[in-house]
Parts: sequence; structure tokens; C-alpha cells
Amino acid sequence: MKKNLLLAIAGFGALLLSANTAKAQQTVVVTETVAPVSLVKPADCGTKYTTSWKDNWYLQLGAGMQVPYVDHNLISGTSKRHITAIYNVGVGHWFSPYLGFRITGYYGKIHTEWGTLRSANMANGNFDLTWDMLNSICGPKADRVFSIIPFVGVGGTYTWNFPGSTLEGTIPTEGGKYRKTKEVTLPVSAGIQLRLRLAKCVDFFAEARANFYGDNFDNVASGDPIEANLAVYGGFNINFGERKYTAYNPCEYIDYINSLNNQINETRAALATTAAALAEAEAQLPCPQIEAVEQVVIEAPLLATVRFKINSARISKEEMVNVYIISQWMKANSNAKVCVDGYADKDTGTSAYNMTLSQKRAQAVVDALVNEYGIDPSRLTIRAFGSDEQPLPENNWNRIVIFEQAQ
Repeated sequence: MKKNLLLAIAGFGALLLSANTAKAQQTVVVTETVAPVSLVKPADCGTKYTTSWKDNWYLQLGAGMQVPYVDHNLISGTSKRHITAIYNVGVGHWFSPYLGFRITGYYGKIHTEWGTLRSANMANGNFDLTWDMLNSICGPKADRVFSIIPFVGVGGTYTWNFPGSTLEGTIPTEGGKYRKTKEVTLPVSAGIQLRLRLAKCVDFFAEARANFYGDNFDNVASGDPIEANLAVYGGFNINFGERKYTAYNPCEYIDYINSLNNQINETRAALATTAAALAEAEAQLPCPQIEAVEQVVIEAPLLATVRFKINSARISKEEMVNVYIISQWMKANSNAKVCVDGYADKDTGTSAYNMTLSQKRAQAVVDALVNEYGIDPSRLTIRAFGSDEQPLPENNWNRIVIFEQAQ
């Protein structure tokens, strides 16, 4: 009884195994899920501007006047503001239609009063951030006639040759024995420039700048903690490179890109449908019988040639590639024989000289095939035609070796 039960279980297991094996032999179609290409969404589609670093440079030259707003202490009489001359030079660059930078400086004398009239030399340098207000408000225009340009900056000022006064308030040296005669200060500045275009490369400008200092700008530490120096000057800007900006719209090609994306999605859908139909058709076909196919090498025409320089039978490095191509063709066609035909142009040399030259050219090619690429010399035949025959229409083209398949 137990034996019969074991036989029944074994038979049932064999039936299940055969069913699973048959199911596994059926064609399995794997569907690859590819996410569709998303459409491009426009971001900021406004017109943008760019400029080359070589363009929109300028040199600034000018002159004007300055007046310091500092502490005053006139012993007799009324304190006055003293105006002095200054001379200005600078260089700047516009890196967009709206913003630029400038390195500028000016030199002059300052006159202040502290018990008496005090005079000192002053040199000032600034790094400014400039803003073209009209380009920002009215739209960029490289050849704008009139511009208003506010600016802010930081810099450094060196003043020297202050008189060594002992009056109260003047700043002593580190040891306290003498009074300082020079100062280094770090101002912040703001101002505005009016610019008028005169020609393609020349602008006139008028500018006002206020530099703000600590209390020691005039070598006197007394009174207000902030001092200032107001400068007004004008001159000319000499422009280098071109004054231009290149406009572009980042959304210009979005519609075209979206149409291409739609075509990609449609093509993918069509390919998926075709792949499913192909898999279904293949499932209904019997397994194909694989037959070995003998490869037949078809002899192709010999198109490679080797060109030579005038009065030369030396193969250049550039032409050696054609020798290599013929060697590979002969190795692929092991029974083929080749005629190596040498020529010379008729406008150079005598007929006898050219015959010898064409023989040398053909011999050089045969030597390269044999020595460099291992071609059997018995498969090569040298033929020299000199300049008696000109196979090509241009005279210079006939400094050549041509390959022909021997019969």
C-alpha cells in the first residue's frame, strides 16, 4: 500500500515538472519601460545680453577741482573752504549693458585751515562699480548719445607734506616727539557721471565724487568723526574695442525642441508596437536552422595611388598610407597579382630622364610593399611609362604610381 502511495506521489511530481518545463520553453517577451521625453518648460524668456571681454573698454582722462570738508580752527578771521586743482586718469570696462567696473585715481593738493593755512599733496585711487541708469530704464543701446552713470567705490588715499604743527589736535608720531606729516586713509565713495558721446571712440564726461574718511584725513583728530572730500572734474573717455552687446533669447528654440521631443515620443511608441508585433510573429515561427556560409572575397578595383614630389622617388609619410592600403588588399586577396605602374610629368625633365625616374618610383613602392608589409615580390610587376603616357589631365598629378590588378 505504501509502495503504491509513493509511486502515485512520484508520478504527480513528474507531471508538474513536465508542465513547468513546457511553460518555460514558451517565448518570453520582456517589455522595457522607457519614460517619455518631457517637454521643455520656458523659464525667463526675456531678451538677454552678453559681451566679449575684448569689447567695451575705455581710458578716462580728466581734470577738475576739489574741496575738503574737514575740521577748521582759524585763530583769526573766518574759516574758509579752499578749492584746489586735481588731475584724473582711469580705465574701465562694461561687462554688461548695465554694470561695469573702473579703476580710477586723481592727484592734487589739499588746503585746510588749522591755526593757519595748511597745504599737503594728495594721491587717491578708487575701485568703482558703475551702473548705466538709462540702459537699465530705457533698454540697452550701445551707441546711446547721453548716459547717466551713478557709481560707488572703495579706495585709498595717501597725503604727505603736512606741516609739522604743534597745535592741539594735530596727530603726533608714534613716539610723540614730532607731529605726523603724512597720512594713509581708506575712503568709501559715491558719485555720478554724465557722459556725452562725441564720436565712435570718444566721449565727453562730467563727474562729481564724494569721498568719505575718518577723522584723520587732514592730519587733525578733532571735531566730527567723519570727514569728506568733494571732487568735480571732467574730461574724455577714449574707447577701445567695439561698443556692442549681443542680444539673445534663451527660449528662442523651445518650440522647435518640443516638436522634436514629440517626434521622439511618437517614434518610441511606434517602435514599442513594432517590437511587440515582431515578438508575437517570432513566437509562431520554428527555430531557424543555422547554416555556415563561406565568405567570398570579391576583388575590388584598386583605387589607391602614391604621389611624389617633383624630381623625387621618395615616398612621403603622407603617401605611405596608400602603400599600406594596397598591402592589406593583397593580403585579403592572397591569389591576386598587381602591376605597379610608375609615371612622371612631361613638363619637367627629358623623356629619357623621366623614364628612369618613373622606374625608380615604381621600385620604391615595390620595396616598401615587400620590406615593410611582407608582400611576396613574385606577386608584383614593375612597369615604367616615364612621361610618354600621362594618365591624368593635370601635369602635376602625373608624378604618381598607379596600381592595376594583373590578369
